[in-house]
Amino acid sequence: MKIIYLLFCLIIFASLSCVQQTDENTYDLVIKNGTISYGNGRVENEYVHDIYIRDGKIEVIDPRDVGYYLFAHKTIDAQGLYVFPGFWDNHVHFRGGESHIAQNEKFLNRYLEYGVTTVRDAGGDLTPQVQSWNYEIENNTKKGPTIYTSGPKLDGEKSRWAGSLEVETKEQVSKALDSLQSLNVDYVKLYDSTISREMYLEIIKQAESRGMITSGHMPFTVKLDEAVNEGLNNIEHLYYVLKGCSSQENEITEKVISGELSFWGSMNALIETYDEETAQRTFSKLKENNVFVTPTLHIGEVLSHLDEQDHSNDTYLKELDAAFVQTYQGRINGALNASAKAKQDRKELQQFFNILALKLNEAGVSLLAGSDCGAYNSYIYPGSSLHEELAEMVKAGLTPAEALQTSGHNGSRFLKKDNFGIVVGNPADLVLLRANPLEDILNTKEIEMVIKGGKVVFEE
Repeated sequence: MKIIYLLFCLIIFASLSCVQQTDENTYDLVIKNGTISYGNGRVENEYVHDIYIRDGKIEVIDPRDVGYYLFAHKTIDAQGLYVFPGFWDNHVHFRGGESHIAQNEKFLNRYLEYGVTTVRDAGGDLTPQVQSWNYEIENNTKKGPTIYTSGPKLDGEKSRWAGSLEVETKEQVSKALDSLQSLNVDYVKLYDSTISREMYLEIIKQAESRGMITSGHMPFTVKLDEAVNEGLNNIEHLYYVLKGCSSQENEITEKVISGELSFWGSMNALIETYDEETAQRTFSKLKENNVFVTPTLHIGEVLSHLDEQDHSNDTYLKELDAAFVQTYQGRINGALNASAKAKQDRKELQQFFNILALKLNEAGVSLLAGSDCGAYNSYIYPGSSLHEELAEMVKAGLTPAEALQTSGHNGSRFLKKDNFGIVVGNPADLVLLRANPLEDILNTKEIEMVIKGGKVVFEE
């Protein structure tokens, strides 16, 4: 019996030694011996496989014991490392006008250094530059994350943000959507600084009829049900969800329409009239209609404490252009000049939002991790702030696995992009970590290496 076994082993060994290296079985890169979390909704399941990459895509995911016939020009030994899909930040801004183009461009590399291989640009005034950068990134002539962009925001006349498309009539809505489609944007971003309730709902209605994805703020003159019924796909921030959880949403909406209540003036009333039964109905409606919610907890935490926290020694802050840092001053001044009551109200509102985020998650509503980083948003740093957002979600009560799913898994679902996760055929956008974020979400910061499109773009 021993002789037969030895002969069998010799035959196998001989056959292996005859395997020839060819173009077909040779790959650009192989990552061996890493512990892999696939990121396709099963992030709690870990495996030790090898990942073979060619032309920027994952081509083979092979157990180590059957990888003998494959070759690679470069090998990365990931022994002791955790291999995760690249992170997505689902709410960023490239903005500030021509004077801030250079600083915005510098952020492209910073995202990669923090393992953020994809971002969702939520509107700004640098659309031509953003699209040019994205083209260069896709063609491997510039380092940076994949950028999915809304292009200009849609708002009303005399809108708050530069670069917005202003609409006051149905015809203007149609022309604005024509313009966005000609730019080949990935979704439509709605803003609420001056938009009328009628035009807000009209944008969603027309976009829905064109098959365009919509996301945005919501004017308080609109009820949450109305926006969902028209087809809104994602709600940015939790103010608007909170409104839909009030037992007196109709009355508060009418007071906003009449001018009796302002946006901020209605917050205390919304918290006081929060009703669990109403909230659960709202959560069910969001889930049934596949409406996503981007809580942006980290920026809320930072802005609500601007009056008492000193950021002057932030390492990242020192790397920013002085002119860019100056854009932070508006929110800082607003926080410092607010009344004692307003300061306390803002902190209590943020605490309530943490509770609300957990309730949404428990109800099965799909959340998106988005930092809201960019010019004017004080101390919300591109790249690093995504990690802070994930940490805030865990602090609110999500598990690390649930928080991680709000990044790339849910981000790709929202944009209907079937390209996320360590899956054959997907882009090789990977982060190699020294510790397991499923055990401690802060381990997302333990970055050893970042791979974008099959190329190593950052190494510790």
